[in-house]
Amino acid sequence: MSKQKRRILVTSALPYANGAIHLGHMLEYIQTDIWARFQRAQGHECYFAWADDAHGTPIMLKAEADGITPEELIAKMNAEHRQDFKDFGLSYDNYSDTNGEANRQCVETIYKRLHEGGFVVRRTISQFYDEDKGMFLPDRFIKGTCPKCKTEDQYGDSCEACGSTYSPTDLIEPRSAVSGTAPVMRDSEHYFVTLSEFEDRLQTWMTSGALQPEVVNKMQEWFEDGLRDWDISRDEPYFGFKIPGTDDKYFYVWVDAPIGYMASFKELCDRKGLDFDDWWKPDTDTEMYNFIGKDIVYFHTLFWPAMLMGAGFRAPTAVYAHGFLTVDGAKMSKSRGTFIQARTYLDHLNPDYLRYYFCARLGAGMGDIDLSLDDFVARVNSDMIGKVVNIASRCAGFIQRGSEGMLASELPEPGLYRQFIDEREAIGNDFEQRNYQSAIRRIMALADEGNRYIDDHKPWQLNKQEGQQANVQAICTQGLNLFRILMTYLAPVVPMTAATASEFLGVALDQWSDLDQPLLGVSINAFKPLMTRVDPLKIEAMIEDSKESLQSIEEPTAPALDLADEIGIEDFLKVDLRIAKIINAEAVPKADKLVQLTLDIGGEPRNVFAGIKSAYDPADLVGRYTVMVANLKPRKMRFGISEGMVLAAGSDDGGLYLLSPDEGAVAGTRVT
Repeated sequence: MSKQKRRILVTSALPYANGAIHLGHMLEYIQTDIWARFQRAQGHECYFAWADDAHGTPIMLKAEADGITPEELIAKMNAEHRQDFKDFGLSYDNYSDTNGEANRQCVETIYKRLHEGGFVVRRTISQFYDEDKGMFLPDRFIKGTCPKCKTEDQYGDSCEACGSTYSPTDLIEPRSAVSGTAPVMRDSEHYFVTLSEFEDRLQTWMTSGALQPEVVNKMQEWFEDGLRDWDISRDEPYFGFKIPGTDDKYFYVWVDAPIGYMASFKELCDRKGLDFDDWWKPDTDTEMYNFIGKDIVYFHTLFWPAMLMGAGFRAPTAVYAHGFLTVDGAKMSKSRGTFIQARTYLDHLNPDYLRYYFCARLGAGMGDIDLSLDDFVARVNSDMIGKVVNIASRCAGFIQRGSEGMLASELPEPGLYRQFIDEREAIGNDFEQRNYQSAIRRIMALADEGNRYIDDHKPWQLNKQEGQQANVQAICTQGLNLFRILMTYLAPVVPMTAATASEFLGVALDQWSDLDQPLLGVSINAFKPLMTRVDPLKIEAMIEDSKESLQSIEEPTAPALDLADEIGIEDFLKVDLRIAKIINAEAVPKADKLVQLTLDIGGEPRNVFAGIKSAYDPADLVGRYTVMVANLKPRKMRFGISEGMVLAAGSDDGGLYLLSPDEGAVAGTRVT
C-alpha cells in the first residue's frame, strides 16, 4: 500500500431513475463504499460521487404512464434512492441526477471539444420507427433474434447470450418493445463519434492495468472486429439534452450518463472549493476509479474513455467490473419473493448484515455472487456475532464490574497484539485490490486467535479466585485491544456496528495508523449489544413482503399461455430425447452465460454449450443427470461445436431450472 497521501475519486454506475433500488444494485454500491471508506482509513483524500441516470425513452414513458412530468419522476426517485443509500450506510460525498445544469454544461463542453477536434461526423441512416407510437426506437426498445447465435428475445444493440454487438437492423424478426408491432425503416440524420480515431490510445490505456484481464480479453474481440463509429444522437420525442445547434436531435443517454460522474464531482468541487480542473486534466496525479457491473463494460471501456481522451480530459485510472447477483442460486425472482428491494430488506434486517456478507463473497474478478439465504444467516451469526462481537461481550463485563471500567496499563501479551498489527498490510492490500473475501478470511482468522486467547486464560474462572482481579483486568484488556484492531479493520465493511463499538471503547476506529498504540489505562463505556443474531423468521418475513410489494407492478392476473402451434405425434417422435449424465462442466471463457457440458448418453460423449451459468455453478453439475435432445443438428459456435441441447425450464422472471429424471434413470435411455 502507498504511504503517500493520494487523491482519489470513486464512482458507482448510475441507477436508473424509473424504479426502486434492489439488492442487485446494492452489491455494487456496497463494494464501492467499502473501498472508499478503506482509502479514507489509510489517510487518503477520497471522494465518492455519483448520480441517478435520468434521461432516455424509459424515463419519458414511465412518467407518461404515471401521469407526471419526467422532472417529477426524477425528483421522486432521487429522494427514495438517497434514503435507501443513507440507511445502508453509504458514505458518498455527492449525489445528484444527470438532468441537472452541471451535467448539461459538462456534456456540451465535451461535445464541443469533440466536434472541434474533428471527431464528430453526420450521416443519414435508416432506423426502426414505431408507427403506432410515432417514434424512432432506441436500441433497447427493439427486440428480436440475435443474428450471430440465433438466441431469441435479444436487445437491439447486443446479445446477452453470446456477447455479440450489432446494429438493430441486424436483428432477425425485430419488433418494438413499446407496442409489440413490427417496426418500419425511416431515414434520419444522426451524429457519430469516430471511435476508430482513438484505437491506439484505447489500446495503450487498456493494457496499462486499467482493466481486469477478463475485460481486456473482451475488448480485444471488439478491436478485432473493428471499432465502429458511435451514434451519439437520438430523434425526438426523447427526454434528454438537446444537441447544440439542432432542433430535434438529443444526446443518447449513454453520452450524458457517464459524464454524470464528472458533473456530480463538479457540484462537490463547487461546494467544497476543490480545483475541478486539477482533478480532470490529462497529466494529473489524481486517481479516478469507476465501479460497474459487467453488463455495461462496453460503454465504460470504449465510449467513456474515448470521449474523455478526445475532449482533453484524463481517462479513468481503472474501471472495475463485478458479476451479477443471484439469490439462492438463481436470478432474483419476483414469484419466489427473492427479487428483494433495498427498502424491503431494511424493513426487516440490519444493513451491516448484508454489507458483511457481500464483502465476504466479493473477489477482484467478475464472477457472479450468490446470496444464499441459509449461508447468509449462518455466516453472519458465526463470524460477526460468534467471533468478533463475542470477544467484546466476553471481556466487557469483567472490566466494568471488577475494574470500574478501567483498562489495565499494560498488555500481558504484547506479542499477540503485534501479531494482529502485522496483518495490517496484508489485509490492506486485499482491500486495495478489491479481494474482499481474502481480507475477511484474514480478519476472521485473527478473530479465532482472539477467542482462543480468551478460552486459554479463562477470566471467568480467575474472577472467582481471591487476588486475581489484576490478572482478569489484564486478560480482558488484551481481549478488548484485539477487538479494537478487528473492528478497525472491519469499520469500512460494517460502519454502523463500528460506530457503536467506537462509543463503547471511547476511541475512533476510522484510522488504521491509530492502531500503532494500544488502548491502555483509560476507562471504557458501558457495553451495548453491537449486533444481534440473524433471525431466520425475519428472512421469511422479508421474502413474503417481497412477494406482496411486487404485486402492484405485476399483472393482476396470469397471462394466457403462449403455446406453440399444435403438432402431431409423428412430429414429436422426430425428437430423440435421451437421459444424459453430466461427466464434466466448465464455464466458457469470454461468455457470460455459457457452460460447456460433456454428456454421457450411453457410452457416447457429447459436447454441449448451455446458457445456464447464471443459475448453476459448473462444479455442482458434475455427476448430475438431465435430459438432452440427442438428434439436434450440431451447431458451430465461436467456442466450438455444440452437439445437442439440454432441457431447462425458464420463467418470465428470469428463473432457470435444469430438467432432471427421477433417481434410477440410466444414461442413454430414450425419453418417450
